[in-house]
Amino acid sequence: MATLFQGLGAVTPLFPSNSFESTKFLLSSRRSLSELKSGVFVVRSDAKANQVLKSGGSTRKSELLIPNAVATQGSISVASASKPGHELLLFEALREGLEEEMERDATVCVMGEDVGHYGGSYKVTRNLAEKFGDLRVLDTPIAENAFIGMGIGAAMTGLRPIIEGMNMGFLLLAFNQISNNCGMLHYTSGGQFKIPVVIRGPGGVGRQLGAEHSQRLESYFQSIPGIQMVACSTPYNAKGLMKAAIRSDNLVILFEHVLLYNLKERIPYEEYVLSLEEAEMVRPGEHVTILTYSRMRYHVMQAAKTLVNKGYDPEVIDIWSLKPFDLHTIGNSIKKTHRVLIVEECMRTGGIGASLTAAINENFHDYLDAPIICLSSQDVPTPYAGTLEEWTVV
Repeated sequence: MATLFQGLGAVTPLFPSNSFESTKFLLSSRRSLSELKSGVFVVRSDAKANQVLKSGGSTRKSELLIPNAVATQGSISVASASKPGHELLLFEALREGLEEEMERDATVCVMGEDVGHYGGSYKVTRNLAEKFGDLRVLDTPIAENAFIGMGIGAAMTGLRPIIEGMNMGFLLLAFNQISNNCGMLHYTSGGQFKIPVVIRGPGGVGRQLGAEHSQRLESYFQSIPGIQMVACSTPYNAKGLMKAAIRSDNLVILFEHVLLYNLKERIPYEEYVLSLEEAEMVRPGEHVTILTYSRMRYHVMQAAKTLVNKGYDPEVIDIWSLKPFDLHTIGNSIKKTHRVLIVEECMRTGGIGASLTAAINENFHDYLDAPIICLSSQDVPTPYAGTLEEWTVV
């Protein structure tokens, strides 16, 4: 076990890069805005990545390795390239799912700060106001408590609002609305009201966004009765989860990581809807169950290569349903591997990993041959300084 988890320690550091490979996404964590504008980077979740930065008329490769875009084993790139469909970035997949649901159901509407003609802070709602009008794509004032309350009221009258938080950290200003109203009204009204609301937006630790804009609010919201939480990690599951969330009669909070919006993947032309309560088997294995979600999926897949090179066979599961957990998939994996490692960007104290650890110990303790290991972010505000920021997350 010591050797195994020493190998898993490869998740923690940023790897130095002397060469560019198609399975790595390279990006310097200390780069000026002008450099970013002068370069082009596209990341693919089917194991291909391209990035060229231009500086002073010459091209150069960036210096630090951050999460690559390998969703499963290397063979998926061939399968993805050959299967029918169209390639979309993650934010485009979210928009496509949203647009399809707005066309299908006239009660679906969008509201939030700058979601209208500006197209949202990360362009998830781009061009929707022009297509559906200002009443169905409603720009709101900077007043989270007010417009989330308005969305709840709209849901009570039969609409299906999708509420964008420009940054998930801002949702703390509406915690009372989300908890006491959105999560509980179906119960406290004796079933007279349904609250089919989707709350979505960017979150997670980005690149020097500061403590207030680097929140991981899944730990805050997981204890609220009456809500579901999902975290997308690829363009494919982003679209499928978006559509499922809109069709659900429950409050669903959809977490999107700010660093994953430019992931690219080929998704099918035909309609599909994913389950809000299932996990995804990313890589089958025999020796250890690694549970992760969102951005950490890509750190884990890098570390898995190190383990494979050392002779181990890790099983990687993207839990994606943060509430409730898919204990069927998780339990079957534990019964096979008998060891669990949890990798998350959430805080260690009271985080998703802590809840997952408790659920596993309660349900599958007899199948464990070793204590559960949980790698989480430190319980500190996320520093603005890039070098310090890197040390606070896994």
